Amino acid sequence: MKLKVIIHEAEEGGFWAEVPAIPGCATQGETFAELLHNLYEAVEGCLSIDVQDIAVSKTDRIMEIAV
Repeated sequence: MKLKVIIHEAEEGGFWAEVPAIPGCATQGETFAELLHNLYEAVEGCLSIDVQDIAVSKTDRIMEIAV
């Protein structure tokens, strides 16, 4: 899966980025390399949810897919 991100230069220095496809998913970094590292962590964190917090019935199926 490929995601587009918008990278901004921060007024106070460094960078910050947002992932439009995932509302609320944003991060920052002092350097571009740190920003990229933080982006991977932010996307993983935004997409990771605990299935126990979702109401499912006995006939529902829970699957994990790779995209």
